[in-house]
Amino acid sequence: MEKKKTLWYWIITAILSFCIFSGGLAQAMQVEGVLKGFKPLGYPTYFISIIGIWKMLGIIAILIPGFKLLKEWAYAGIFFVMTGAVISHIASNNISGQIVAPLLLAVFTVLSWYLRPANRKIISVN
Repeated sequence: MEKKKTLWYWIITAILSFCIFSGGLAQAMQVEGVLKGFKPLGYPTYFISIIGIWKMLGIIAILIPGFKLLKEWAYAGIFFVMTGAVISHIASNNISGQIVAPLLLAVFTVLSWYLRPANRKIISVN
């Protein structure tokens, strides 16, 4: 059972990592299509780059060995960014399918966090 859980962890984490990192890279580089997607939200252009850089750093923190506390913060940050994207699209009445990807990535973030192996968790001993 533990091997299955670890396999699912790596599958979900690989998909999550690819999507978040590539999206973050496109945001950091201010790719034209990304800027168009952000336009209805009203965020300043520099904000898009900041979010993109933080997304890439978050994925790096999740993938590298060790740094368990940093991983917890990275998972939380990615979850907040993805749910914030959903809320931003809803608040700006830009719901036309724009919320599907961030909603799915928020779910993948929770699944990756939940399924992570014991050597990637902070385990408190009382």
